[in-house]
Amino acid sequence: MGRGRVELKRIENKINRQVTFSKRRSGLLKKAREISVLCDADVALIVFSTKGKLLDYSNQPWNFMGEDLDSLNLRGLQSLEQQLDSALKHIRSRKNQAMNESISELQKKYFIMQDRTLREHNNLLSKKIKEKEKELTPQEQEGLQNNMDVSSVLVTQPLESLTIGGSPEVKSNEETPTSCRPKTILPPLMPLPTNE
Repeated sequence: MGRGRVELKRIENKINRQVTFSKRRSGLLKKAREISVLCDADVALIVFSTKGKLLDYSNQPWNFMGEDLDSLNLRGLQSLEQQLDSALKHIRSRKNQAMNESISELQKKYFIMQDRTLREHNNLLSKKIKEKEKELTPQEQEGLQNNMDVSSVLVTQPLESLTIGGSPEVKSNEETPTSCRPKTILPPLMPLPTNE
């Protein structure tokens, strides 16, 4: 009875992933040696672990480290250069992918922390509003219940006037020329409409 098909997807558990990597790496090396001996084929195998550790196998001498280059002719050197360029492109591509994944993960963490901070700040403000409501006099509380404007009850300091058409420093008095006087001054608080 044969084994069932294994679904090809990333193994989430780190320990299981490492065990599977080790077993499959050994099996891959065994198959590479077998095909080399049985078929008299030139076989080269490069495997990088998740930690970046290099595992290589070849039934011919390797020249990737710049060793034993004297035995190579021009064509062999060009082939080796192309292989190194191709491997370098693959490594850079994988590095860029890993960096983008890392940036994406950090952005997710940042947005989660920012959301948590905003919720905490909102909770703090909500508590302060409840404390202010407790400090209100019964008459002010009754006004709140009758849908009165909350800002008129909670604002304890007078609001500044809005000056339109002039600089805020200019005060209206007899000595100021009319050309420097502001054109319009709005009152700090508009009267609330009354229900009659």
